[in-house]
Amino acid sequence: MSGALETLCGQMYGAEEYRKFGNYTWCATVTLILVCLPISLVWIFTDKILILFSQDPEISRVASQYCIYLIPGLFGYAILQALTRYFQAQSMIFPMVFSSITTLCLHVPICWGLVFPLGLGHVGAALAIGFSYWLNVVWLAIYMLYSPACQKTKIVFSSNALLDIPEFLKLSIPSGLMLW
Repeated sequence: MSGALETLCGQMYGAEEYRKFGNYTWCATVTLILVCLPISLVWIFTDKILILFSQDPEISRVASQYCIYLIPGLFGYAILQALTRYFQAQSMIFPMVFSSITTLCLHVPICWGLVFPLGLGHVGAALAIGFSYWLNVVWLAIYMLYSPACQKTKIVFSSNALLDIPEFLKLSIPSGLMLW
């Protein structure tokens, strides 16, 4: 669904309507977080859904456990997608490269530590992925808030951005269905 931001933010940035640019990013963030709620419910009941489709109960239980521990990462991923489109629309590649490399350098040892020495197995892997998504969000948010390059387009948290939700949904639902 975040693919809609490529169109909306690209147009607003090109038209130099920077406040609207930030509003769309905020609107997308709120919308994507709201979409995470029903997805989380599906993930909570993954075992029952898989068993309904005649899957092995033990595999269904493990898959459900993995999904449940991945839910916090789902919300981080939603925010990360909006932030990524925010930076891409402005051709700001450096913050995303820095964030990705830094996160990767931390993800590998954290994932290994959670999976093996702490013995969390697949649960540790899910937690490490969630941690990495949130770390990426933090790096990009810090850059956006403090970099002079983002001053004009800074995302301002306002209720006015919520008025753009119908317009965002008009593009984001087909974008999400297309990728699905």
